[in-house]
Amino acid sequence: MKDVHNAVANDGKFLDPKITADGSPRAQVPLSHPQTLWFNTGTLCNIECLNCYIESSPRNDSLVYITAAEVDAYLDQLDARDWGVREIAFTGGEPFLNPEMIGMARAALERGYEVLILTNAMRPMMRPRMQIGLKTLLEEFGPKLTLRISVDHWSADRHDAERGKGSFDIMLKGMQWLRDEGFRMTVAGRSLWQEDDSAARSGYQRLYEAHGFDIDAQDPGATVIFPEMDDTVEVPEITTACWGILGKTPQSVMCASSRMVVKRKGAARPSVLACTLLPYDPQFELGHTLEEAERPVALNHPHCAKFCVLGGASCSG
Repeated sequence: MKDVHNAVANDGKFLDPKITADGSPRAQVPLSHPQTLWFNTGTLCNIECLNCYIESSPRNDSLVYITAAEVDAYLDQLDARDWGVREIAFTGGEPFLNPEMIGMARAALERGYEVLILTNAMRPMMRPRMQIGLKTLLEEFGPKLTLRISVDHWSADRHDAERGKGSFDIMLKGMQWLRDEGFRMTVAGRSLWQEDDSAARSGYQRLYEAHGFDIDAQDPGATVIFPEMDDTVEVPEITTACWGILGKTPQSVMCASSRMVVKRKGAARPSVLACTLLPYDPQFELGHTLEEAERPVALNHPHCAKFCVLGGASCSG
């Protein structure tokens, strides 16, 4: 369905990875300064959000659970390629549904990386086995572990409209547990409601103060408010001339500093993608190894323009 919308909204665009619809050279982004290697832990999730970019749900296993052994193999590749990555990040689906989540985080932490886990802070994270595992990691590695909580909006009504009735209160209980145990937390919000950035951050600040959460609402790395990826909206293609026009550089785009590893259902081994936002588009699959994934990425999708270049967003902190 999303591809149909793209075809309608951006008719004639994003067809050729080298040339835009008007014949201009399409912008490409080299992997210039890798900072984050992402792992998708699987697309299964305990809830089904109304506007989930990856279509996670209790039924979607298009991306299956990656294993700790597979993560460890890519960490070996990082050592061999000397990328200079500082952070290993885990996203889903809901990462704490993956039975090896604690082991995967440990593998990265033991090698000295910072670890970021994206979570809805709901029941999968709150299972006793996961709580025990997280507390052990906190005791051993302290602030090198960060959990980024999906708080779509600072108000319960709007958050629940996206994630289901009662989800805000369940999420708050998870955040309160993380607060009480001393975990470092950040938040990921969304700009679904035509609320300007200042108003949104003021709302998050009130939420944090009301619950004693040590999170900076004004810091874009601590409270990330993502622009929406509406496939029905027409967006411009990004040409090589756009960098100068927009006052930006290829180095500012997410695929200059990150890659994501996924394991597709039925695949013998994981693959490396150019982008965390485009798990199903084959043109952004770069191969099975980090060496193969070092090639430049053509900005040949509406998300490249709306989310990364024009929206200025990044999934990393």
